[in-house]
Amino acid sequence: MNGTETLASPLPVLVTGGAGYIGSHAVLALRDAGHPVCVIDNLVTGHRWAVPYDVPFYQGDIADDGLLEEIVRAQGVRAIMHFAGSVVVPESVSDPLKYYLNNTVRTRALIASAVRHGVPHFIFSSTAATYGLPERSPVDETSPTVPINPYGWSKLMSEQMLRDVAAAHPINVGVLRYFNVAGADPAGRSGQSTEGATHLIKIAAEAALGKRAGVSVFGTDYDTPDGTGVRDYIHVSDLAQAHVVALDALAAEPERSFTLNCGYGRGFSVLDVLDTVERVSGVRLTRTLSPRRAGDPGALIADNRAIVEQLSWQPRHADLETIVEHALAWERGLERRLAA
Repeated sequence: MNGTETLASPLPVLVTGGAGYIGSHAVLALRDAGHPVCVIDNLVTGHRWAVPYDVPFYQGDIADDGLLEEIVRAQGVRAIMHFAGSVVVPESVSDPLKYYLNNTVRTRALIASAVRHGVPHFIFSSTAATYGLPERSPVDETSPTVPINPYGWSKLMSEQMLRDVAAAHPINVGVLRYFNVAGADPAGRSGQSTEGATHLIKIAAEAALGKRAGVSVFGTDYDTPDGTGVRDYIHVSDLAQAHVVALDALAAEPERSFTLNCGYGRGFSVLDVLDTVERVSGVRLTRTLSPRRAGDPGALIADNRAIVEQLSWQPRHADLETIVEHALAWERGLERRLAA
């Protein structure tokens, strides 16, 4: 490990899944911060146009060690940000082996390649689903991790692998547990483009623009102020910036590893979100009240004190209306982009 790397040093970074929603925003944030970037993506759910064309792009499998070796050598990779994987919770229940393959087995292969080829820093895209049904909210990083679906387990297994590898090899690791990611790049360079996305703000934005008939509200009898589920929504660009400051922290302290929540520390209910989308768009949404979905907690809010204190992370878009405005702006231009 190169102990001379400092906070100000440009660090060549390989972004896996960099043609997807969060990964493409991380590419933009890294470039904006002056870090050289390259991307690997199999384009199963990502879009080639989501990666700037001056960014070296490799279409392939993260478990292909030969390809990883080629990329590391050609690009001088010193860090990996790992976003590639499957993310739909209900699908993980119906097809668990897909999730254990994509999120655990292939991550194991990627970690092995990082160790084999001497990449000293690794940042992992994890999830609040590792907490399962938390007994308290806000949830801090010491809360029990008891996932209730294969998606959460597939991510938690990868977290454990990374901790064990960091203890055994010259590599340090930053695990970032996301809460509910939403919004789009304020400059309109990227946004949520996945077909059939299950994110509430994405669904509501589509409904506001006539792309869906309406929005289903799952559960109205939770122990929350209005009876609907409460979640911590984080702007995707703030999340991307969290990855940049996490990378700087790993490079500055090569013996340090960490696991941190990524959220704002406050929650909004489903009805809060729908009201905000209506207010920003000027469109009345059709709402269908439905029973709770199995396994959905009433409230899931991040205790984000650790990331704010340890990494000096400063969110710029911690406002629900701003998140919705950016999501709607992206959605308006998305059909044109997909048709291009």
